[in-house]
Amino acid sequence: MRNPRTWSASLPRTTVAAVVLAGGRSERFGDVDKLTVRMGARTLLERSVAAASAVAADVVVVLPPGEPTIEVPSPARVAHDPTEGEGPLAGVHAGLLAVVRSDVAVVVGGDMPELQPEVLALMVRRLADEPAVEAVALDDGTGPRPLPIVLRTRPAAHAAHALLHAGRRRLRDLLGSLRASVVDEAAWTALDPGRRSLRDIDEPDDLNR
Repeated sequence: MRNPRTWSASLPRTTVAAVVLAGGRSERFGDVDKLTVRMGARTLLERSVAAASAVAADVVVVLPPGEPTIEVPSPARVAHDPTEGEGPLAGVHAGLLAVVRSDVAVVVGGDMPELQPEVLALMVRRLADEPAVEAVALDDGTGPRPLPIVLRTRPAAHAAHALLHAGRRRLRDLLGSLRASVVDEAAWTALDPGRRSLRDIDEPDDLNR
């Protein structure tokens, strides 16, 4: 992975924030919080934070309400879901409120250990190059994926608030509420042929795949 200080995109890294979603219940991992599981030398959460840090100077990890039950790696800071079990959109909203000083936010899952900084930077460049666009997603061959995504902070926060007030909780609803640009599958897989940027870990067997 590239050193964050040497990675560049069309937007300065200091103007970009990142939101790492870490509020899930990890039910399929039993009593173990999957984000603390090691993949190589680092935990899943550490790997996600490192990838986000490569393109964003301010990284916020969104945890469940209450006292943190896992260690959040440097240089990230912590935000909390306002209530338990509200789903990923509530986590995105909490994270966006925490990074309101940045106009652009990269949103990733804490259980996505193989995110490629080159792909995230491509998404940031797409948002920078298209001023009317409010969200950027990746096409996986069947349509846009909800994570990772890059958002314009303020319109995305407003849209997320409206959706949550209406009882809608899906990240795909957020993409549908914003002016979105979808990066063609061929464009991003040229940087990530193994499609690792879409990989998430839901259960122990996923670590062996």
